[in-house]
Amino acid sequence: MNNLKKIGLSALAGSLVAVSANAADITMSGAANIYMTDGSKTGKTTFSNDDHITFSGTSELDNGYEVTFSMQLDGDEADNGVIDNNSITVNTNGMGTFVWAGHGGSSAMGMMDDKTPNAYEEAWDGLGTTAVVIGGHGANDMLTYTSENYSGAVFTVAFVPGEATGASTTSGNESTYTDFGVTITPDQVEGLSLGAAMGTTEISAGTEVDESTMYATYAWNGFTVGYQKSEYDAPTAAASDDSTAVGISYAVNDNLSISYNEHTVDIGGSTTDQESDGISVSYTMGGITLAGHKNEMSAVNGVAGTDDEGYEVMLSFAF
Repeated sequence: MNNLKKIGLSALAGSLVAVSANAADITMSGAANIYMTDGSKTGKTTFSNDDHITFSGTSELDNGYEVTFSMQLDGDEADNGVIDNNSITVNTNGMGTFVWAGHGGSSAMGMMDDKTPNAYEEAWDGLGTTAVVIGGHGANDMLTYTSENYSGAVFTVAFVPGEATGASTTSGNESTYTDFGVTITPDQVEGLSLGAAMGTTEISAGTEVDESTMYATYAWNGFTVGYQKSEYDAPTAAASDDSTAVGISYAVNDNLSISYNEHTVDIGGSTTDQESDGISVSYTMGGITLAGHKNEMSAVNGVAGTDDEGYEVMLSFAF
């Protein structure tokens, strides 16, 4: 990250206007990525790239709060070089952190869609088809609160207002989404991490869908293992899903990591489970990362006889 400059607002004001003596720290970071991909067993390798620059400005208020505005300029061809992720963060320095994410935020469930360890990507990602994954809901204009660390426990609450979800109810109102989660890294057991989250969406007036997940990971001597169980509880059994994920990663050294992951979804209304497995590897040297994965999936979306597989190699330059 390059610290561009520190702007003293009082010095800039001069005879124009009287302002607070607090200064704003302006920082910039970014990345440029090149991909080599085959996502649907096409046998045809495609190349693509993306790049972005993130600008952040942080200022301290008189009461000790820190307010940060972040804006990402995305050079992705699909975005035509427009402003992408943007957020306002208020760090209370003692009572937790509030984030309003205009775009690019993540809810408590979204942060935990698959916490099993991997070197690059999850077993269900990077394929030509969209996998069934239980991961809550996220949208623009989301408000998230994250607590301070209480003896290893951190709590998160997220709220998406109805006008942001885009899911209309039968009464004509937009549905809302709320979730909360907790992560625990107990001091008594070094290397152990635990987490759980629950979310609720009102898909129609008086009708709700509940999602939940729980995970555990344990790191020891370069190895990290993880297990996760998730549920999507809809009004009918045919629309309800549950999933199980397992993974193991190994840090060969400070630069090189490898992993193997499996992800299985019991899809309501189907007699066949969607099953995914994959391997990932990543190598980092300074600001350069070379990473890749090869994933396979059977019974996509619970449809017997359908399958998918794909690979991706990424070269990333961070600055």
